[in-house]
Amino acid sequence: MEKAANQDEHTPDGHLKILEKYDTESRFRVFKNKKMTLVITLIAVGFSLYHLYTSVLGAPPTLKHRSVHVAFVLALIFLLYPARKKGSRSKLVWYDVILALLSVATSVYLFADYLGIIQRGGIPNNTDIVFGVLLVVLVLEAARRVTGWALPVLAVLFFLYALYGRNFSGIFRHRGYEWDMVVNQLYVTTEGIFGTAIGVSATYIFLFILFGAVLGRSGMGQFFNDFALAVAGHTKGGPAKVAVLASGMLGSINGSAIANVVTTGAFTIPLMKRIGYKNNFAGAVEATASVGGQILPPIMGAAAFIMAEVLSIPYSTVALAAILPAALYYLGIITQIHLRASKEGLEGIKRSELPTISEVMKERGHLFLPLVFLIYMLFFSGKTIIFAAFWTIIITVLVAQLRKTTRMSFKDIVGALEDGARSALSVAIACAAVGIIVGVATLTGFGLKLANGIVAIGGESLMLTLIFTMIACIILGMGLPSIPTYIITATMAAPALVKLGVEPFVAHMFVFYFGLFANLTPPVALAAFAAAGISGGSPMRTGFVSMKLAIAGFIVPYIFVYNNALLMIDTTFFEGAVVTLTSITGVIMLGISVERHYFVPLSWPLRIVMFLGSIMLITPNMLQDLAGLVILIIITILQWMKMKKNHHELTAAS
Repeated sequence: MEKAANQDEHTPDGHLKILEKYDTESRFRVFKNKKMTLVITLIAVGFSLYHLYTSVLGAPPTLKHRSVHVAFVLALIFLLYPARKKGSRSKLVWYDVILALLSVATSVYLFADYLGIIQRGGIPNNTDIVFGVLLVVLVLEAARRVTGWALPVLAVLFFLYALYGRNFSGIFRHRGYEWDMVVNQLYVTTEGIFGTAIGVSATYIFLFILFGAVLGRSGMGQFFNDFALAVAGHTKGGPAKVAVLASGMLGSINGSAIANVVTTGAFTIPLMKRIGYKNNFAGAVEATASVGGQILPPIMGAAAFIMAEVLSIPYSTVALAAILPAALYYLGIITQIHLRASKEGLEGIKRSELPTISEVMKERGHLFLPLVFLIYMLFFSGKTIIFAAFWTIIITVLVAQLRKTTRMSFKDIVGALEDGARSALSVAIACAAVGIIVGVATLTGFGLKLANGIVAIGGESLMLTLIFTMIACIILGMGLPSIPTYIITATMAAPALVKLGVEPFVAHMFVFYFGLFANLTPPVALAAFAAAGISGGSPMRTGFVSMKLAIAGFIVPYIFVYNNALLMIDTTFFEGAVVTLTSITGVIMLGISVERHYFVPLSWPLRIVMFLGSIMLITPNMLQDLAGLVILIIITILQWMKMKKNHHELTAAS
């Protein structure tokens, strides 16, 4: 029976169960009633069409627009997600219909009494308070259903802090706020639930999620898999490199690390195991590659759009700065994959079993055109992100019609509109719930007080403060999705780094990175655990191997804090070229030291020296770069001589 159960996990249904186990977003209802299915489709398609309409013809006033976005999100969540984990997944219960209608009512009230709300100028009446309390409760319950308990519980604690913080002692004491003032802050201002996070969700994020859904319906996922196979499948350890390429490209678009693990991993993990990679290593490769998609331009994770909005900088600035760190992250993974294959004698897949690049490009290569168009629109056209996203969606639909294999029917287009709306729910509700936390922090000054506390604990030492901030990001990321993790740490931890002289953008990039990497960090490494479910490996061991594979991602943020050149900030072309070359060399050396293999096994003393040399090269400093290169040259000569000696001894013995 146990064997049969294990086999079930490696079927498509088994992969779906793994996704539902580690990703609460996937536990939605699938209605048997066709009329109910049609209702959901109409609401979801209406949600997408509303955002396409407003992206072209303009949105209503900010508060109205964001309230419509939240109303759609809440209504769909209550219709799609049961209240209990064991609740019916095929039938709708009466109270969820009521909750969906109440969700719509909170937006209708803002439209109906918009002028009155403006004229009252922050002094709420009883009706404002009733609808405000209703919205807070609905957001908390919807967040619980989609993301789990951690985020709503944290939001409730902050709400209570706003009410009773006057009873605290020390730096966290505040003058205290009455119930009506707290609710007013969260409901009828753009500082609470309808704050910056939900504003970005209602503009950029939704459109890019919809773009990903359209690409998915056109067969882009299959194209990424085939392209990666054609490029890297035949090389040493090929299937693992295929996993990195395919998962990186797909993860950059779909934004969900766990869904990416299950989608791509179902294809790549069996291939890795087939050529000899161990279960834990195969799962870890898929997990690290999938998580890295959220730091990979041109379309990074949703938090990157929020970062651009919070810092009032173009998204293109964020994406350009992220290119080199993301490249180093993936280079570190590929280096370890290649060295592991060399060490264990693992070959690639026979060319006869693989598609050729020409075949792949002929069949689906035109799907690259929307990505090229998007890059042009984001970085060279000077147009807004919303404009770029809208026209990229339209271009994708048109380009998909060029080949029969990718052609989208009317049903496919409607399906993409529905998929986009469904995929946006988890992001949007996280943004709404975190709005409660940020709203309270803004009202009470909690963020500034916490930043002062972090600096005091760190003794004004930048390194200690960075370590404390990293730990806080990882702990938060274990219980929260990446978006609220970033927003909370950006609000409360990043200011501590800024107080110590770190540039605001660099401080935000630091917390952005470590919030994402919590998906790979035991004891709660959800992406690694999901990958282990497919590979049959140990979840905890897969998590630790994932951390080892992602080591460049854990080191690089510290480096760019001390020297912004890694983010290409205020650097000349020559400086940028030097930083790029030395960083690439340093990351390769880092991979060698981790895998402890360079032509032949590396001794422990040389491994330590190689590690130190890698850090010298990754750190942008001319003298350290020269020292690192000298170390590399010396160790290369020693290892080459050792390899030749071993070969000579084997030849003589035979």
